[in-house]
Amino acid sequence: MLPAVRARLFSPHLASLPLSPSHSLKSRSVALSLRSPFSHSSRQNPNPHAPAAKPAVSDAVKFVRTVLFVPPGVEPEEVTDDMILPGSNIVLGPYVGDAKIKEVEFVKSSSRPKDCPKDQRPEFAMLGRSNVGKSSLINALVRKKEVALTSKKPGKTQLINHFLVNRSWYIVDLPGYGFANAPESARMDWSSFTKGYFLNRETLVSVLLLIDASVPPQKIDLDCANWLGRNNIPITFVFTKCDKMKGGKGKRPDENIRKFQELIRENYRQHPPWIMTSSTTGLGRDELLLHMSQLRNYWDN
Repeated sequence: MLPAVRARLFSPHLASLPLSPSHSLKSRSVALSLRSPFSHSSRQNPNPHAPAAKPAVSDAVKFVRTVLFVPPGVEPEEVTDDMILPGSNIVLGPYVGDAKIKEVEFVKSSSRPKDCPKDQRPEFAMLGRSNVGKSSLINALVRKKEVALTSKKPGKTQLINHFLVNRSWYIVDLPGYGFANAPESARMDWSSFTKGYFLNRETLVSVLLLIDASVPPQKIDLDCANWLGRNNIPITFVFTKCDKMKGGKGKRPDENIRKFQELIRENYRQHPPWIMTSSTTGLGRDELLLHMSQLRNYWDN
């Protein structure tokens, strides 16, 4: 991916506003009228020789710029409530295209980034803790069982696995991090070869960083997100298991998501795109594919 394209898709900065999993702007204190509370045409400048004052930025536009993910081709002033995907902060723009998955095939497993396919097709990398439900989400996206290997043993995936979708783009299944049952050598090697993939893979459109919404925020997830941000790697937070609760004392998924967002905004001024999903119920599947389609089409163009 060209540096300019990558910078346009993702820009990490210091954060500003707290977030809520609710997608509706109407439910927030800031109404999306996008009109300035002042009429500049009716105000006279007492000093005609002084430079003209910059137009005031409405609270709604500030909200859009800092809380929502506004894709290429959309200006903050253009955003309306019905442009936002349910259960996310993602705005749909003009690059949204056909999001249907018609066919998928396994291409290869690679132990080194330089062994990955070299056909220049765009790709999305799936990353997360080894028990986050990564393989289940891949299978749910393509609607085929066992396309990606699922296992009750964390750390099963220890290679870079490429799946070709519609003969035009890739889903990449990366090794999970933080797994306790993998061999020590595999745990040590994860950082070097996976980070090498992120830093050198020019066809990478975005990393889909999976976060388990059924548990409180984990430091290892925050560290991974911040590393990706520091290296200007495009990222989308995909919250998994949004249908689950951990026993009677566990917090609800939306509470865990809100807390995670509060921690993330300490390092991001503009919040990366995020979406709620469930491989069990299908929550967020179609919406995630729409988001991926607009990123992919922008990358292609």
